[in-house]
Amino acid sequence: MAANGEEKQYDIPKECKAGVVVNEGPNFHVEIQMVPVPEPGPDEVLIRLNATGLCYSDIHYMMGDLPAPPMSSFGCRSPGHEGAGIVVAKGANVKNFKLGDRAGLKPIWDTCGACELCWHDKECYCPDKIFTGLAKPGSYQQYVVSPAKYTSPIPEGVSDVVAGPVMCSAATIYRSLVESGLKPGDWACFPGGGGGVGIQGVQLARSMGFRAVVVDAGEEKKTLSTKMGAEAFVDFKTSANVAEDVAKVCDGKGAHGVFVTAPAAYASAISYTGTRVGAKVMCIGLPTAGTITLGTDPNVFIFRNLTCKGTLVGSMRDVDQALKFAQRGELHQICEVIPFDKLPEAVEKLRRGEVAGRIVADFDA
Repeated sequence: MAANGEEKQYDIPKECKAGVVVNEGPNFHVEIQMVPVPEPGPDEVLIRLNATGLCYSDIHYMMGDLPAPPMSSFGCRSPGHEGAGIVVAKGANVKNFKLGDRAGLKPIWDTCGACELCWHDKECYCPDKIFTGLAKPGSYQQYVVSPAKYTSPIPEGVSDVVAGPVMCSAATIYRSLVESGLKPGDWACFPGGGGGVGIQGVQLARSMGFRAVVVDAGEEKKTLSTKMGAEAFVDFKTSANVAEDVAKVCDGKGAHGVFVTAPAAYASAISYTGTRVGAKVMCIGLPTAGTITLGTDPNVFIFRNLTCKGTLVGSMRDVDQALKFAQRGELHQICEVIPFDKLPEAVEKLRRGEVAGRIVADFDA
């Protein structure tokens, strides 16, 4: 606040940096360009982002390989949905944010707020939802507008480089952990757990009393996984039988829950439940449309009370809960922080599957 009790005013530039997709489709690339700074509508805030996480969904949007219209059909050129920054301008009707308040941009830009799904903590499935970075400019753009009613406040004690990835990766896996119905002491298996969403799941599983085992490859991901709370790490490149090794760790039976964040792991996900009765396979990672089918003999589902279930992203409530975990020190920085100008190279690294944890781009570095 200013000394006279009025809100601090910010100088808003006419243009800002943005990571822009060029040649949308299989041969896309990202360029840093200057784009116009948008003006907030009456019910919107303008957020100056300090940091943005990179999520593989950004790659899907730029590739155009999901069952959704392409970015270009909405006139959107910048993906991203893991933004953290401050409110620097707001519309006349906005009452829940002050200038200077910290705010986050997440995967869903807005929902109708008037349907049964919105009323019951399932607004991410609202038929009128709007995806950030697909239908609206995302967090690869430094200045973005966001509906005040659906903007997430960021609490003190949570840095921007932690808060950005919470908007998607942590809130998404938190929702899946909750919906799995696992109880303290249960085994949670994370194939692809060394990646951005999975490693958040490892941390949250530990905090929620679950026992985490990660299936991934390489010493870097093993070190990260065990540091973040995994009790065991099975390297799928060196293991003679991954499913057997997972079962040995999980009481000799198999995992109570398998949380699939890496689409390549769908082919083996059910095997990680071993002989466990009542196990859950939770589908989280988005594969290219039409490339993967998940299932097995119905007798396996029947005789083992097996469940396969999907979850999308976190709701407003889930984001708030995940931020509180971070505020208590239970979600740690799991990202490599890079200058924003290095974003194009980081996108290619993510595209090749070479990222342990998350990459966060710092707009001010």
